[in-house]
Amino acid sequence: MTAAPHPSAERPRAPRIPAARLTLEGVSPGAAAGLRAGGGGGFTWLGGAPFEGTREAAGMAATAYARGVHRPEFGLYVLVRRADGLAVGSMGFHAAPDEDGRTEIGYDLVEAARGRGYATEALRALAGWALARDDVRRLFAVVEHANAASRAVLERAGFARVGEGEGEYAYELRGRPHLT
Repeated sequence: MTAAPHPSAERPRAPRIPAARLTLEGVSPGAAAGLRAGGGGGFTWLGGAPFEGTREAAGMAATAYARGVHRPEFGLYVLVRRADGLAVGSMGFHAAPDEDGRTEIGYDLVEAARGRGYATEALRALAGWALARDDVRRLFAVVEHANAASRAVLERAGFARVGEGEGEYAYELRGRPHLT
């Protein structure tokens, strides 16, 4: 008689995505709950704690996990520096790609890690991973007009501004032009 696999063994796991100085570590349901509750989520953070955007994203991920609608590969990733193992920020998807292959991304860094190119490096790695998949054709991001640093990150990573709303710009990065 063969034992049935444990339910967690059947769940897809978020990949570890390497970048030059960072590893994007997929956040588990337990880590997301810990981050949302005010902890470190099992990571040691530069400066002692994540930025508030990471906690908000972890809350969205934990809710999606609880509802059974979360695909871990399209969840939240913590940006871990290879040199010292410290978490410097987070980046991830708001949801899995829609039927047109479009998904939205977001990111933040702890203040002590800003201005060192980590966000651009991580965004290039995550975008490359996503756009290499068959189910992703376009990445989308929204940034406030006043957030010049974030706009620069998107532009350095190859995103183009495609729209403007009240106080925000919309950016997009397309992959595999023959499919879009």
